[in-house]
Amino acid sequence: MKKTLGTMLMLIMAITLVLSGCGVDKKAEGGKDSNKEGAAVVSDESGKAFKIGMVTDVGGVNDKSFNQSAWEALQRLKAETSATTKYLESKGEADMEPNLNQFVRDGYNLTWGIGFLFTDALTKLATENPDAKLAVIDAEVKAPNVTSVTFAEHEGSFLVGVVAGLTTKTDKIGFVGGMKIPVVERFAAGFVAGAKAVKPNIEVNVVYTGAFDKPDQGKSAAATMYNSGIDIIFHASGGTGNGVFNEASDRKKNGENVWVIGVDKDQSLEFGHEVTLTSMVKGVETAVHKISKDLIDGKWAGGTTQELGLKDNAVGLADTSTKNVTPEILKTVEEFKTKIINGDITVPTK
Repeated sequence: MKKTLGTMLMLIMAITLVLSGCGVDKKAEGGKDSNKEGAAVVSDESGKAFKIGMVTDVGGVNDKSFNQSAWEALQRLKAETSATTKYLESKGEADMEPNLNQFVRDGYNLTWGIGFLFTDALTKLATENPDAKLAVIDAEVKAPNVTSVTFAEHEGSFLVGVVAGLTTKTDKIGFVGGMKIPVVERFAAGFVAGAKAVKPNIEVNVVYTGAFDKPDQGKSAAATMYNSGIDIIFHASGGTGNGVFNEASDRKKNGENVWVIGVDKDQSLEFGHEVTLTSMVKGVETAVHKISKDLIDGKWAGGTTQELGLKDNAVGLADTSTKNVTPEILKTVEEFKTKIINGDITVPTK
């Protein structure tokens, strides 16, 4: 009898342990999400009391570019820390200041403005709300309660210019920009310099559509360029660039050998390797995630500007470039990258 009772007690304890284990696993499942690499992210709930907001520029949150990168960073942060995250879209520049103000009024711990166009609105907001914590991508706002992040886009663009210069079959390449603002001009300047570094007589056509949210204008600009004999286009135009990809895709289906170089994100993941030669990626997601997590961890650094470039691995070619760029060209790219980091080459910004 004692032996039977002991056996039963041991069985009950074993079942309890199994159920407890299942309970832990279930709790973990409830707090996990998947990052872009597909790995499980378990929340430590360190940010449960924090609210972080983000205002997009006119390209919208699904621009396949830097707005989307920023929002993906906050989604990942939410999965990891249980912080509350939210975005508001700006349909025009007039929406930017009211959208920022909404987050401040609602007591958000950190409010992001994504893009150079937020410079004036954030400067005003920072002065009027000295206790609010603010951050901006692609601009510098000199205020003690603002963290600014800028990138050396010209350095990364130089490298894709090298790729374009060594890949073109027609010796004619193009650049489609959105609005003609300093950050986009840096993209263009670096691209032209990189192409001419490997092919001095190459023809580079630079145009600005004046918009970040007009795919039809991007498609029209691309059509004009391809019709002129250009076979590779690098765009830095947000959602407008989707039209560049659409035009190239249409022509690929008809047998034309044309390419697009993507921007900010690895755009081959969205538009395919058939049309994407490479992409000039920026570490927007990394920067937004790091600064937001620093706030949660008590490491907020207001009143600072971080400029990130090749030396920080914050700009450069997408990892998938090996799909369409030859090993010989990639070796040349690495040689130029080393020279830029070492200071042997100074890449122009205009």
